[in-house]
Amino acid sequence: MTDNKITTVELGIGGPQVGVQGLGCMGMSEFYGDTDESAARETLETALAAGVTLFDTADVYGRGANEEFLAPFVGAHRSEITLATKFAIERTDDPQYRGVRNDPAYIRQAVEDSLRRLNTDVIDLYYMHRRDPAVPLAESVGAMAELVQQGKVKQLGLSEVTGAELREAYAVHPIAALQSEWSLFSRDVERSAVPAAVELGVTFVPYSPLGRGFLTGAFTDAAKDLSDGDFRKYQPRFTGDNAKTNAALLEPVHKIAAAHGASAAQVALAWVQQRAQVHGLTVVPIPGTRKSSRLLENVAATRLTLTAQELALLEPIAGQVAGDRYPDMSSTSAARE
Repeated sequence: MTDNKITTVELGIGGPQVGVQGLGCMGMSEFYGDTDESAARETLETALAAGVTLFDTADVYGRGANEEFLAPFVGAHRSEITLATKFAIERTDDPQYRGVRNDPAYIRQAVEDSLRRLNTDVIDLYYMHRRDPAVPLAESVGAMAELVQQGKVKQLGLSEVTGAELREAYAVHPIAALQSEWSLFSRDVERSAVPAAVELGVTFVPYSPLGRGFLTGAFTDAAKDLSDGDFRKYQPRFTGDNAKTNAALLEPVHKIAAAHGASAAQVALAWVQQRAQVHGLTVVPIPGTRKSSRLLENVAATRLTLTAQELALLEPIAGQVAGDRYPDMSSTSAARE
């Protein structure tokens, strides 16, 4: 593998060229334990130097802190990057509360708050982070479309929606990107969301393509291996008997990695790229990391090609995974399929 910059793809129909792998920035502020801020900032610069240009955040990450953290980097490199953020998940002083808001008034306020925190006058890609079925999709996407008309947002995205919802939204305004979980462990999006994205020319942005780190082998039981500030300790797939079952499923991943002189993470990322090719779909996975060394490892996966035999070995894994993605799956697309 070389150290050249990664290749680029078009983000949505007629959209900007972005690196074929992006960077999820959530963990730089919250959810994965303590962060070394200087190391995280170095990682942002390393990513850009490697050809990563899609940087992904959301207003919910750190209750705005992640957007504020990114602001200096955004300001220094505004013309070089594609900036994505999201609205819809509402938090309060109650640490257990997570609401979903899709009403137009909320959207109009959320975009202003994000623009202020990011210290920019336009958001390149603005996602609805989660869907509230109580609000007509046409109302929500209509309000988002107004932001495009006002020049506050360039492109629209959706997260965790079904294929039917993607088509419904696209009829109101073109959707550039669909962001949902897609990995060796999570393939429910292939039922309806992926075919709809292919049909409409929507770029798919897989989040958690490394199964929140589990696919890398970095931990085998979240309850035992991770710190108290890490949200993975409370996810069903990563603790107890589920963790034991799922760790055993990684044997072919490690075997293939050894054959290529690669890491398990690189095999998992290469699988996402090649699985998308099977569908004829453009993807820009956004693995998250706070370390430059991991960033470079992840980027190198874009140059790894798995054989047909290796892909066949990996094919059964998702169907054998124990436990749901979240303790509460009600806000995911899987709940509305």
